[in-house]
Amino acid sequence: MSLPTPGPEALAHSTALSHHIADVIHQTDGWISFARYMELALYAPGLGYYSGGAAKFGAAGDFVTAPEISPLFGRSLARQVAQVLQICSGDVLEAGAGSGRLACDLLNELATLGCLPQHYYILELSADLRERQRATILKQAPKMLARVEWLDRLPESFTGCVVGNEVLDAMPVNVVHWTQDAVFERGVAWADNTFVWHDQAITSGRLYDAARALDVPAGYVSEINLAASAFIKSLAQCLQCGALVLIDYGFGEREYYHPQRNRGTLMCHYRHRAHDDPFYFPGLQDITAHVDFTAIAVAGIEAGMHLGGYTSQAQFLINCGITDLLAQTPASDAGKYLPQASALQKLMSPAEMGELFKVIALCKGMDPALLGFVQGDQQRKL
Repeated sequence: MSLPTPGPEALAHSTALSHHIADVIHQTDGWISFARYMELALYAPGLGYYSGGAAKFGAAGDFVTAPEISPLFGRSLARQVAQVLQICSGDVLEAGAGSGRLACDLLNELATLGCLPQHYYILELSADLRERQRATILKQAPKMLARVEWLDRLPESFTGCVVGNEVLDAMPVNVVHWTQDAVFERGVAWADNTFVWHDQAITSGRLYDAARALDVPAGYVSEINLAASAFIKSLAQCLQCGALVLIDYGFGEREYYHPQRNRGTLMCHYRHRAHDDPFYFPGLQDITAHVDFTAIAVAGIEAGMHLGGYTSQAQFLINCGITDLLAQTPASDAGKYLPQASALQKLMSPAEMGELFKVIALCKGMDPALLGFVQGDQQRKL
């Protein structure tokens, strides 16, 4: 695939980050894990993809998320959030709020439903994204800004609903290469002024144990997301009563590590083009991996939560009433109705986001039938 060439300023930014990562590699005996590389490429202060100032979301960025496609997404999700708040009271915590669009849509719809939380917390490590989120909320939901508080870390105690849209896929992953006789971690070295893949054998530790527990053939390469599992366990520790609702693209373990998916799921996004080279202009592109939702469910259950549901994004949105929300706009008003119907198609079509994206809920201190999973539950696929 032919990818656009960055301009001089962007190229200089990428070069600075590449030199920074190369220095880290030199300081660690010439090798770092891919998880460390991905962490630096995305989050290095002032240089990483999510820490720099370039546009990331929407038409002017590198990819489009569901909240950018239509407010129907956030309004539907708000129905599930409202149910949790009605049971446990408490607040809302959004992990990784992106552009801030989802926060606006959730807050506005929760107000309509008469279920506004006193606090809407946003866990966001990027100072650049915080400012973008604040500007978006000030523009689209100015009356709600006083309720919003940004956090650097998880609170010690939290009651309410935690939401995260496309958060887990951006967490640094370890890459593993299974051979006939050994397990290797595929990391990153610096050679001939460029980044290269380099394997190192592993014989113990969390990554080794996780890799050995998987049934994959020799020659298989894929990802294991230890960071996501640790994040879920941290959330479980602080959650007193409520639910964690996560939306992302991925599969259950059997499908994730299917024999035919033997090169993994690593994917990069640059100017609305997807490719698989994570070394292409670091700092200018997003790097992601699909989510192993079985690992997410296991991490939550081991930490004291229970599985509240697992289904496709399309089924979740239907259960939360997205078609009823669309029907509030008369079909006779083609100028308003047709764009909304087109957006709904993107959110729900199996050929778009409807099936690849999944929704998982993990609960603690509450045990009702969650609205988003009343039909079409797919827990059997975990």
